[in-house]
Amino acid sequence: MATYHAAAARRRRATGPAPSLTGPASDVHPVLRRTTAPPAALDLLAQARAGLDEAAVLETPNERYATAHLAALRTAAAVLAARGRPEPSSRRRARIRSAWEVLPEIAPELTEWSVLFASGARRRARAEAGIQGAATRRDADDLIRDVAMFLRLVERMLVLQPVLPQPRQDADHPHPDAHSDRDLPDTG
Repeated sequence: MATYHAAAARRRRATGPAPSLTGPASDVHPVLRRTTAPPAALDLLAQARAGLDEAAVLETPNERYATAHLAALRTAAAVLAARGRPEPSSRRRARIRSAWEVLPEIAPELTEWSVLFASGARRRARAEAGIQGAATRRDADDLIRDVAMFLRLVERMLVLQPVLPQPRQDADHPHPDAHSDRDLPDTG
């Protein structure tokens, strides 16, 4: 038993000091940590989660579908709250666009989700209007599953992101990518 502990101590000493938090990103393994998503985005995610839970227990397919679609919309709004920037020109600001149009510009990785939920917006409007048969039980069940997956994906994207240490800023190199000729290996 004593030899096991001695060997472990030697291994710990042989590996050197722990990686520096201010050193290059290559010397540490990225660890998932909670980031500081804006409170508005976190609130929208909580509302989306509550809406999805509500949709799962509602009785009529129209109500279930409309409530689930609203949860998807709140999830998209959370992404826009976290990543969105004001429109650059007043002409673009004047035109009202749906969240499903803006989402692919802000988060291109969510384009397919945006297309999926945009295609259900008309059905949601019909379901909210109480039009008989606007959504079937299967439509509602499928949408609830899709929204649950979308919500989990966005929660991971906004709340659990890898946090890497920032590279050091040396006096000789004001930018991490800046190199002088003396830093390059001699190949000739």
